[in-house]
Amino acid sequence: MNVVYWLLLELSTRILPVLGIFVPKIRHFLDQRTGLFSTLTDFRTTHPGPLTWFHVASLGEYEQAKPVIAALKAKEPQSWIVVSFFSPSGYEPTSRKPQPGVDLITYLPLDRNSWAERFVAVLQPTRSIFVKYDLWHHHLQALKRRHVPTYLIAASFRPDQSYFSWYGRFFCRMLLQMDWIFTQNEASIQLLANLKITNASHTGDTRFDRVAATAAHPMDFPAIRNWINGRPTVVIGSAWEEDMSLLIPLIQSKPEFLWIIAPHAIDSLAMDRWALTLGIPTQKHSKWKDAQDSQVLFIDNIGMLSSLYQFAHFAYVGGGFGKGLHNILEPLGFGIPVIFGNPRSASKFPEAAQSQLEGCGFAVSSFSELQECVNKLEQPEFYKKAAALAQHWVEANLGAADRILDHLTTSISSK
Repeated sequence: MNVVYWLLLELSTRILPVLGIFVPKIRHFLDQRTGLFSTLTDFRTTHPGPLTWFHVASLGEYEQAKPVIAALKAKEPQSWIVVSFFSPSGYEPTSRKPQPGVDLITYLPLDRNSWAERFVAVLQPTRSIFVKYDLWHHHLQALKRRHVPTYLIAASFRPDQSYFSWYGRFFCRMLLQMDWIFTQNEASIQLLANLKITNASHTGDTRFDRVAATAAHPMDFPAIRNWINGRPTVVIGSAWEEDMSLLIPLIQSKPEFLWIIAPHAIDSLAMDRWALTLGIPTQKHSKWKDAQDSQVLFIDNIGMLSSLYQFAHFAYVGGGFGKGLHNILEPLGFGIPVIFGNPRSASKFPEAAQSQLEGCGFAVSSFSELQECVNKLEQPEFYKKAAALAQHWVEANLGAADRILDHLTTSISSK
């Protein structure tokens, strides 16, 4: 398997530049990594000393890293924090503005052996932390050769993953490189035990810490608050086309509600099409007019959604009918019930099933189910109970970041 992996990477590094000539996304993927090592060298020249390297795949994993980054920076203010992304969809919005506690944001080079060796050699991390699942063989080997303590946080394993398959020995070896694995749930501990991996502990999901922090200090939007003016409001987060096919007739049938819609992708054509189909007054946030009393507000930018849930009576989170359900914990952090499309791959989103067991999350598969669910949430007693259960579930799961930090700082100081 090592030879196959090596061949695939070597072929990729030669084929991708050719494909980039014809495929803009691939060209962008490669262009963004130009000058990566020079940037790292310049940073380390001006920022010597202890450094913790976090690696995340994209935005979702970065959200899980944020509580640990904040806690670590508070405890070790003299230590630099570097975050690497693999995906442009994570790197680009994050790198546009300062990130609290983070000293450098970079791309991860492709996992070619020589590039991985150079990346780790230049970065010289004191410790390395991978988030959830984005593991790369040669980067892990480079860390191991330099005896850099390496951890996996917010891990969530399923029996159908490659680690537990008949061909999974290569992938399992990457888990064995970890000094410690922090899991989101107890089921993951049991799966690791089947692989004879015992250097692991169930610390919980750091997203609960993140959403609670956001709910405690949300961004303020005075214009939106004035527009709502106490009227019942529904926030639709990360909406896909499949979600809107159910939501549009619901919106049309509920003129007593205001609707804030944040699409999954900032696509003006899609928003214009949805507005035309709705046939009711709408406006986009980028073209806000105080005098325009619309029933629907489209959020055509990135960065507002997690704080917009403060205005919601209840929320709908999209993606369940498509590639993957988005973060249902964000609205739950504000103590409000959440509706979502029944995920196609339910095992990938255990929080969806758990939220239903807790009584604060509601999965729907059709318009009739969506309508029935909304009707229930309009009943005061049902709503009050669901909202209380949301708040209780979040509060009961706080503290994952502190538990991880206690282990990280203790293990480093004991070496």
